[in-house]
Amino acid sequence: MKLFHQIYGEGDPLIIMHGLFGTYENWGTQIKGLSEHFQVIAVDMRNHGRSDHDPVMDYPAMATDIIELMEELNLESAHILGHSMGGKAAMQLALNHPEKVRKLIVVDIAPVEYQPHHQDVFAGLYAVQLDQLKSRGDADKQLAAHVDELGVRAFLLKNLYRNEAKQFCWRMNLNVLHDEYAQIGAAPSGTPYTDEMLFIKGGNSNYLLPEHRDQVLALFPNATYKVIQNAGHWPHAEQPAMFGKLVLGYLQS
Repeated sequence: MKLFHQIYGEGDPLIIMHGLFGTYENWGTQIKGLSEHFQVIAVDMRNHGRSDHDPVMDYPAMATDIIELMEELNLESAHILGHSMGGKAAMQLALNHPEKVRKLIVVDIAPVEYQPHHQDVFAGLYAVQLDQLKSRGDADKQLAAHVDELGVRAFLLKNLYRNEAKQFCWRMNLNVLHDEYAQIGAAPSGTPYTDEMLFIKGGNSNYLLPEHRDQVLALFPNATYKVIQNAGHWPHAEQPAMFGKLVLGYLQS
């Protein structure tokens, strides 16, 4: 499995892992700021972006992908920052290979199993008639029948590109993401990670909740958390200045 990645800046390595349907490009603003202090390695997760496609889509495999990337880059260890699906993969990495993690930051996700809640998104993505598209505007209209929020549609349509034959295609492996969705909703597991680590929650998000406390502490007994107000599930994009300040402060502490 080869993960497409981009490297920015110099200093201690910091690996950034995006969420479901995302790419490394979702972190553009944070990469710009963090790369002034760290060597930022922003990855496309398996079956996303320009990374390899594979029928397996579970957290042990995603964690192994990062270990193999670190070996490729000759990194003994790195800071790890992951959001949502990428946050679960980051947790699995820390549970399996704590010696590879310098500092761990998990953004707006808990180490718990989530019930399916992307049905409308999948329906919308499958409703887009790729072979008939003439523009991104056409795709947005087709997607809008299932996904109301303009911002979410814009996020999803960043996966749309034209191939060498000028045909519209999805960069993500949509069929595997759909078929293996239960694995994406699953909880990471393993031997507890006993080093300090940080959870960052969007104040308006319902992904990281008080009822998750026992499951969080069972696996991450020395976890701390910060809440970014006026932000939902994407606090790094919704409140970029506050998010960057929190991350930088924690990594430099």
